[in-house]
Amino acid sequence: MFDRLRHSKLMFWSVEILILIFVVIGLTQVSFLFAPVATFFSTLLIPILSAGFLFYLFNPIVKLLQKFHISRNISILLIFLVVIGALVLVFMAVLPNLIYQVTQFVTNIPDFLKGVRSFISKASHYTWYQRLNIGKYVASLQISPSKVLSKVLGGFSTGLPTVIGSVASMMISIITIPVMLFYFLKDGENFVPSIQKMLPHRYHEEVATVFTRLNSTLSHYIGGQAIECLFVGTFTFIGYLIIGMPYAYLLGFIAGIVTIIPYLGPYIGIAPALAIAATEGWTKMLLVVVVVVIIQMTDGNFIYPNVIGRSLDIHPLTIIILLMVAGNLWGFLGTILAVPTYAVIKTVVTYLYELYRFHQEHKHDEDADSDEENAGEAHQIKDQADPQLKNK
Repeated sequence: MFDRLRHSKLMFWSVEILILIFVVIGLTQVSFLFAPVATFFSTLLIPILSAGFLFYLFNPIVKLLQKFHISRNISILLIFLVVIGALVLVFMAVLPNLIYQVTQFVTNIPDFLKGVRSFISKASHYTWYQRLNIGKYVASLQISPSKVLSKVLGGFSTGLPTVIGSVASMMISIITIPVMLFYFLKDGENFVPSIQKMLPHRYHEEVATVFTRLNSTLSHYIGGQAIECLFVGTFTFIGYLIIGMPYAYLLGFIAGIVTIIPYLGPYIGIAPALAIAATEGWTKMLLVVVVVVIIQMTDGNFIYPNVIGRSLDIHPLTIIILLMVAGNLWGFLGTILAVPTYAVIKTVVTYLYELYRFHQEHKHDEDADSDEENAGEAHQIKDQADPQLKNK
């Protein structure tokens, strides 16, 4: 009985699970040994992700330039020059206006809060407002401009060391990201052959195929998302300018940035615009909604299908669940990385499943051919034996 239990699958998996639990418990007790490793990877995470994002954005351009008989190194140099020129234009034209509007918004926060309170007070005449019983919350809302400014300035002074540390980390990233990007673009073509060298020769074709699919998926997604962000940000800014929205530059910038979050981005981007429009009345809020709806309909019907298309082939409900889970676990960075990470995993798993089915069908065909061959040999032996039996 004990021998049968010892060799059973239940005993095997029970022991495996217990060993895994003890390993996890043991690692939690010596977590200080892994803290430097975690710090090392967290420090490199943002530069590597940023350089990888830019690699998939610019690598198709490098390949396009190579088709015109321009060497890869010269193509990379041209891209860097164009990017540096674009950044200079951004700093000269975009950044000053953005900083000005952010400063104006922070300065006008007390007046903005007063406008919101006035808007809510006017809404108290409506039945839906009375049913929600918001009046007591509005009555308890005491707004003091000096108090708000003092809190803002106090929070800034308290968090000044953190701000300095973040600025220092940002400066380091600004230096390291271009260096990483240069080597990614320069040696990116050698990545797959390097992986192939580490594996047996019979897996070389499979490795090349799966990485080709991964490159195609990520290139479509990252390039498409960059174009989408630019389109939504630009036309949101233009639309807000047409309807006379204050802080149109800042609101357009926010709308373009949050568009990187699929499906949920438009709702996040319209929230600050509606809050500001509420201080100017229902008409302005309605115009904001009209602008956003027009832009999202244009994006959903023309930009997204043609730029990203169905390359990801992920159901919208799956994307929403991924964003909710990743957002709760890893915050804003999780919402950005959830969809491409899922797309990569899905591409690998789908290819492995296709490979498995191909081998199974190939094996089935070989078995069928073998059976047919054996049946043919049997018939041949029978045909040879029948005349002999008849002679007897």
